[in-house]
Amino acid sequence: MIVVITGASSGLGAAIARRCARDPSTRLVIVARRADRLQALVEETGATALAADLTAPDTPDRIVKQVEHDFGRLDVLINNAGAHRPGTFRETGWDNVREAMALNFDAHVRVTEALLPLLRASAPSSIVNIGSVAGRVGLAGSGAYSAAKFALSGWSEALYAEERRHGVHVALVLPGFVATEGFAHNELRQRWFTRWLVSTDDKVANAVLAVISRRTSERYVPRAWWFVPASCRLTPGLFRRTKPTIGS
Repeated sequence: MIVVITGASSGLGAAIARRCARDPSTRLVIVARRADRLQALVEETGATALAADLTAPDTPDRIVKQVEHDFGRLDVLINNAGAHRPGTFRETGWDNVREAMALNFDAHVRVTEALLPLLRASAPSSIVNIGSVAGRVGLAGSGAYSAAKFALSGWSEALYAEERRHGVHVALVLPGFVATEGFAHNELRQRWFTRWLVSTDDKVANAVLAVISRRTSERYVPRAWWFVPASCRLTPGLFRRTKPTIGS
């Protein structure tokens, strides 16, 4: 199985790469900006690395050329790259929205467009988009990030319907809080009634492999997070009045 993973230099991307590499028949192409971290992961997993800025105009074509040169086919594309700069719209303005959309949405669309011919030719194949619970529920201080993830969710649903007949399965994985160095999760994990909110890189990676093997269209991590967007849709007025501060 040939797999391309974007945003693979750390965090979720690196965890997904390590999980995929457990299968000796899997060959990886990992893409991210930080060449030094990619090289460390290459030594660990045997992957092919491509150091590139996913927002650069030529990056999708560079990925295609790398995959075609090394393997001539593609079975799985995992669109994982992303970043979150918190702040209200008044504080961060259009610049934050533009930057969030460029990396968290536009880059995934452009990479997918470039690789879709290879995925169709290799069908049955899969695209996995790493979304967020913030792509189902908009939260104060995360508007730019939520906007990009909402766009990714809607586009993923449409792409699923369009590509199903071509044998390309499209899945959306929606993590909630994930325990990383940049997220202060200790307080949540110490309380029994909020502990369930926090997941790990490894659990998200396992969910990615699960939606590929089972051809599932959508998966929350942890699974109980589905309740948050469901309650928002059922009682939007009540949900907004509570002014939630939870998010991914």
